[in-house]
Parts: sequence; structure tokens; C-alpha cells
Amino acid sequence: MSFNHSEAGLVARVSELTKSYGSGSSSVIALDEVSIGIRKGEFTAIMGPSGSGKSTLMHIMAGLDTPTSGRAWLGDTEITDLRDADLTVLRRRRVGFVFQSFNLVPTLDVRGNILLPFELDGRRPLPDETAWIERLIDSLGLRDRLRHRPHELSGGQQQRVAIARALATKPDLIFADEPTGNLDSRTGREVLSLLAASSTDYGQSIAMVTHDPIAASYAGRILFLADGRVVEERGRSSAEEISSFMLGMEKAA
Repeated sequence: MSFNHSEAGLVARVSELTKSYGSGSSSVIALDEVSIGIRKGEFTAIMGPSGSGKSTLMHIMAGLDTPTSGRAWLGDTEITDLRDADLTVLRRRRVGFVFQSFNLVPTLDVRGNILLPFELDGRRPLPDETAWIERLIDSLGLRDRLRHRPHELSGGQQQRVAIARALATKPDLIFADEPTGNLDSRTGREVLSLLAASSTDYGQSIAMVTHDPIAASYAGRILFLADGRVVEERGRSSAEEISSFMLGMEKAA
């Protein structure tokens, strides 16, 4: 399945994407002619065993890495050959990130971390953006933590700050890389519920890389990767269904 340039309703897409590392007999193909699109307002989980290419796919879609061949777009902008300076601005304005390691700035308090995308863009939030940020702070339960620094917060609170920061600019797309990897299961479920709610309630588009069937069960669409190729696409599925499919993939490998 390939997407033409005018494909409507897609916030990101890649066409015939290939990524290889090394050369000659030692070369490794991380992605093998992958074509996928992420639709607006959709929560997509990208799943696969270790080494399946899922992180490489996310990094290229987010403009953090370049493909060996193929093309990638963010919205209507092709990013495949974009200059670094233009790519940085595009990423800052249109993409949010939630990582396993939280990636908060230790010297900034919670409010400072949430407002960081605006600082980096050299501007202050507009009145409607300020209202949105205040709403996020309340809905994420951070109101009484605004003056705290990251080291004074629990892991779950830090990840909630990272989500608020990612949502603050209302980006076209949020990339979440194993966002519950460092959290206990109860806190992980809370974080996944928040991501799912931001998709259903606010129309936020999310692409989440995970190897965890429970995490993937919160998504409305699941893409399975194996050996650098998309081998299956499913709608919302239970953790049990996802586990049994993954098990079948591993047995077939």
C-alpha cells in the first residue's frame, strides 16, 4: 500500500522506505520498503520484536534519522531532503515527543518544562494557548506541582509533565517511544489512558512504539513490524489477542 502526495487526512506518511546500516556482507536492513500513513486524530501503536525496525521507523518519520531510500512527509511537507535548520523548526512546531526516559530539563520547574517548546521557538504562548496549557495542567493533575523540579516528582508525575509539554503546542503528531517503559503497571495504565483520551477527546494524532501488548491495546490501530516490514495491521485489539499474534510471529520467525 503506497500513498500519493495528495493523500488526505494524513499527518505523517512514508513511501517505500528503506534503511540499511553498514555495507557489503555486513550490511543490516532495518526497514525494507515500508509504506504507511498516520491518520489525523488516530492513536497508532507500532509493534514488533526487538530489531524489527520500529524505532528506526519512528525516528525517520519524526525527522530524527534519514532513510537510505524512499520518502517521508510530515503533513504536506516532504522531509526526506529537508535541510537540518528547516527540519528543526518543523519538528519543533508540528511534532511532540514522549520518551521512556522523560527527558525533562532538571534545572526547570514543571511549568518551565511544559513551556519549553515555546521558549525554544522564541515566543510566548498566545491567550488561547495559555488557556489550553492551564486545562492540561488541571486534567493531568499537575496544578500543585508547578514549582517542583523533576527530581522532586515521581516517575508517573514526570511522565505526565512530558505529556503536557508534548501536547502544549497542539502538535500535528505526537511520537511516543515506549512511554510506559520506566513506570509501574498502574502508573503506566494511567499514562496510556491519558494518551488515549488526548486522541479521542482532543483529536490528537499519536504514533507509539512499544513491545508491550497491554500498551498497544490502548491504541485504535496497531501495525506489526517484523524484519523491517509491516506484516499485519489491525484495529483495536485486546492485550491477549495482541500477545497471541506476537507469539505466532516469533514462532514463524
